[in-house]
Amino acid sequence: MSQMQSHLSAVTGLAARARGLKLVCLGLSALDQVWRVEGLFAGGSEKIRSFEYSTVGGGMAANAAVAAARLGAATAFWGRGGEDAAGQEMRDALANEGIDVRHFRLFAGGRSSVSGIIVDRSGERQIVNFRGQFPLEADWLPLDELAGTSAVLADPRWPEGAVAMFGKARTLGIPTVLDGDVADTSVFEQLLPLTDHAVFSEPALNGFAGSAGDDAPASLARFNCRVIAVTRGREGVSWYQDGHLKRLAAHPVDVVDTTAAGDVFHGAYAIAIGGGLGIAEAMAFASAAAALKCTRPGGRAGIPTINDCIEFMRTKE
Repeated sequence: MSQMQSHLSAVTGLAARARGLKLVCLGLSALDQVWRVEGLFAGGSEKIRSFEYSTVGGGMAANAAVAAARLGAATAFWGRGGEDAAGQEMRDALANEGIDVRHFRLFAGGRSSVSGIIVDRSGERQIVNFRGQFPLEADWLPLDELAGTSAVLADPRWPEGAVAMFGKARTLGIPTVLDGDVADTSVFEQLLPLTDHAVFSEPALNGFAGSAGDDAPASLARFNCRVIAVTRGREGVSWYQDGHLKRLAAHPVDVVDTTAAGDVFHGAYAIAIGGGLGIAEAMAFASAAAALKCTRPGGRAGIPTINDCIEFMRTKE
């Protein structure tokens, strides 16, 4: 059996038990305003024409929650928004995906996170994000509800909440997955000691470790994470595990839109880990889900189902 066939067999088994998995995603939910254009801003003062516009829910942990739900897991989103039109729209959108939003709290007087996203014909994008204004405290989180959860995922946008959730998960033996997007050094210093699986973007790893090269994941071994990985877009993913560096090439696809591809990777990876797949199998599944998403327009609109991923992986055997 080839390596791809082995990975496909593992993912097929995961699909059969996905409905029994429970995932909690904590962090950022943003309302994305998306403009599709011929070419991105080149710099300086300029005006470009958009041929398409849409408003959709976004945010790293929120998108990962949608990915997890589409891929079959029972998923909850824990986060903060303002008690405003954007907050209600985001909450409704997640609920319509079948996600448990009881603990997506909309604060009176708060301001929801909003992003502006420019996407060009090749699928590349530029993003500006207002992260919102909400209370920092996480003492309202229902941590006892984590019992029985298969895995938890957090992004770095609400460190207080992530520390609380990861800390409780550790006491319960639940795997913790960190979406390592760009953040202050102090945030990673808080979260990595509580993280089992840290999956960085290249810019985030470069900012924190001083390099995104092959030796960078190993340089973070002091945090004792089970896995430290870095996603590299078209160059695939590499990770440091048990003292060894490993790599997985990206699937070559015709890219339409990369929006939310990283979030899909994280959501798929968390499901795979929660479902008992090995690291290489989880990476293969997450890579396939992210690659397939890139072939479809839109952020959440392009997120595949687990059966879509299985069919895609079959074409790569």
